[in-house]
Amino acid sequence: MPNETIEILITMALYMSIVIGIGVFFAKRANANSENYFIGGRTLGPWVAAMSAEASDMSGWLLMGLPGVAYFYGLSDATWTAIGLLAGTYINWLIVANRLHGYSIVVNAITVPDYLSNRFKESKKIIMTISAVFILVFFTVYAASCFVTVGKLFNALFGLSYKPLMIAGAIFVIFYTFLGGFLAESVSDFMQALVMVVALATVLITSLIHAGGIGTVVNNMKEIPGFFSFFGIANPQIVDGVQQVSGSKAVFGEMNKYGFITIISTLSWGLGYFGVPQVLLRFMAIRKHSEIKKSRRIATVWCCISLFASVFIGLVGRILYPTDLLSLSDAENIFVISATRLLPTLLAGLAMAGILAATISSSDSYLLIAASAVSKNIYQGIIKKDASDKEVMRVTRIVLLLTTLVGIVIALDENSVIFQVVSFAWAGFGATFGPIMLFSLFWKRTSREGAIAGMLSGGIMVFVWNKLIKPIGGIFGIYELLPAFLISCLFIIIVSLLTKEPSQEIYTEFKQAKTYTD
Repeated sequence: MPNETIEILITMALYMSIVIGIGVFFAKRANANSENYFIGGRTLGPWVAAMSAEASDMSGWLLMGLPGVAYFYGLSDATWTAIGLLAGTYINWLIVANRLHGYSIVVNAITVPDYLSNRFKESKKIIMTISAVFILVFFTVYAASCFVTVGKLFNALFGLSYKPLMIAGAIFVIFYTFLGGFLAESVSDFMQALVMVVALATVLITSLIHAGGIGTVVNNMKEIPGFFSFFGIANPQIVDGVQQVSGSKAVFGEMNKYGFITIISTLSWGLGYFGVPQVLLRFMAIRKHSEIKKSRRIATVWCCISLFASVFIGLVGRILYPTDLLSLSDAENIFVISATRLLPTLLAGLAMAGILAATISSSDSYLLIAASAVSKNIYQGIIKKDASDKEVMRVTRIVLLLTTLVGIVIALDENSVIFQVVSFAWAGFGATFGPIMLFSLFWKRTSREGAIAGMLSGGIMVFVWNKLIKPIGGIFGIYELLPAFLISCLFIIIVSLLTKEPSQEIYTEFKQAKTYTD
């Protein structure tokens, strides 16, 4: 192994030692009770709440998936996705955070299924069960995407076999999540958010300098049909999944159109924010209602810098290394290639730690929320209502282990495209939980039956559209989140209006949440 590679490995190991230290520090506090373990005792300050929400949300997708799409297809697809996500971030913090924080306190909820079940005063825990099942399914897929990221990272860095490295990364994640729970995860996520944004900015600036500056990069991008267009998309010529090369240039065909419907479809990534539990939990766990405004500003600025730095790393990477990464799966290594070839060894190690940081910050969030959905909401909420905190914690750790094993099985395919795996899980959460979260917070007439219909129709439609309708192509080729989200909204409205009006107790709590202050 070359000396430079060893130095990068040492830098990453030192960083991970700090992460483990944070877990050890918070372990005793986290294990005091399930509320501390799952939402940190509602003690998150504005900086930790904002940056841990975004770090856990973006994952290694931000440093590998998004730059990979920009590298392979050019400006439009990656940029419209980034714009949608930035808008979704801001609107979510603006309208959902305040109301959900107050409502979760009013109905005494510490998980998303808790909130939905308590909000509608369930005696038979149907909403809680549906919530827990969908969370478990989609977070298992999400966790698998993180394991893929770890395997790809170490495979690209050290040239070692993908599968053992992916499994080793998964083992580290499960160990860390066992250790410190939500509070350790949130504090380490804050640190990891800092590492991620610094790594992105450093790699982008260095790449631009080596490519000859912004003017030279733009001119070179314009030579590729559709690569530097908001309303067109590059058309790499692919045979058996590999882009063709002529001389020293990658081969592109004529520009494909990127029309209005496609833009709206891509912008709909922003709708996912209303339903992703890892972000919604931060709204519930923030220390003070009055600090949410500050968190919103921090989160929005972080997302703006990180998302657009990520996109432009991919674009500049295509100019610097036009024929190095000739499949969409390989293109997701452009951040790794740029960092290791252009940065000094120490900085390259920190940049690689940024990817590892992003992956760990996300996967431990996903696993923790999936485990809490089963242990807190199904085991304690339905199966054994008098279960002690100790029993809940034990079930949580069993579910963590089982979820990790399933995630590892899903991640065994080293040709998986991170962007595509994440987009499916993101659509699942957005369509299952996004509409009912909005309606439950802002429309008091929403009924329990409407909630059930909306969640089932949204979650099921993600599968139906992705597997059966989207392959038809044409207008049906839109991102499955958009139609599934709209269908869920329709079901909530229609079924709520056709069923019994909610009780006076629900109306009273709705008013309390609406006017809640610290």
